[in-house]
Amino acid sequence: MSQLVDRTITALRAEHDTLAALVRTLTDEQLATTSGAAEWTVAQALSHLGSGAEIGRPPIARAAGETVAVEDNPTIWARWDGSAPRAQAEGFLEHNARWLDTVEALTPEQRSSLTVDLGFLPEPVSLLTALGMRLNEVANHSWDVRVAFDPQAGVAAGSAEVLVDLMAGPIGFMLGFLAKPAELGKPASVAIPGAGLVIDEAVTVVDHLESPSATFNGPAEAFIRLVSGRLKPPRDTGVTVDGALSLDDLRRVFPGF
Repeated sequence: MSQLVDRTITALRAEHDTLAALVRTLTDEQLATTSGAAEWTVAQALSHLGSGAEIGRPPIARAAGETVAVEDNPTIWARWDGSAPRAQAEGFLEHNARWLDTVEALTPEQRSSLTVDLGFLPEPVSLLTALGMRLNEVANHSWDVRVAFDPQAGVAAGSAEVLVDLMAGPIGFMLGFLAKPAELGKPASVAIPGAGLVIDEAVTVVDHLESPSATFNGPAEAFIRLVSGRLKPPRDTGVTVDGALSLDDLRRVFPGF
């Protein structure tokens, strides 16, 4: 698990560096462009990531022994929502970098032992779970920003591979919120890049499948976009599903967020 923590932090750093390099070049007009999340502009997607970093850093910092002032989430959200697009973009750069500085400074012992009270789950979670949830947010919303300017963009390959491993482990519970297995109406098992997807009364990612009933033909990044409801025409070129299911069947199971 300690290796997966390190891989997750490395992926989060790569996501930040890539997105920050793009954000620093964007004009005010580009910040107002519709993002890959159709209900948000690029600036609003950055605001979502920035406010998430501002809210998400204190629980990790407190778990590591830092004294952190507390500000309630609605106040933070209202401040970000009321900011101009340029301020939202600059705020993302500041707060996401600060969040990363905090997690990158954790010692090997802290990385393996910390538990984090995120405030919205029934009990504290492992650091890996907190990091995995953040990577899922960052990878998908980074794609939302990048695809606004590059129709061929995908979720970062390194992030996608880590997320598949995380879904087979500590963040697998998130599939309970993201997936609608009843939409399929029958059990199925799907070979996916590096793992397997089991759809029954619940949806789970497993390390391996012996005899899948279908095969998802596409890279890991396409699977991650499927799970988040982002694998839609025309951004599904080259992705197919063979066997007992179709790609449209899987899209019904994962309507998106």
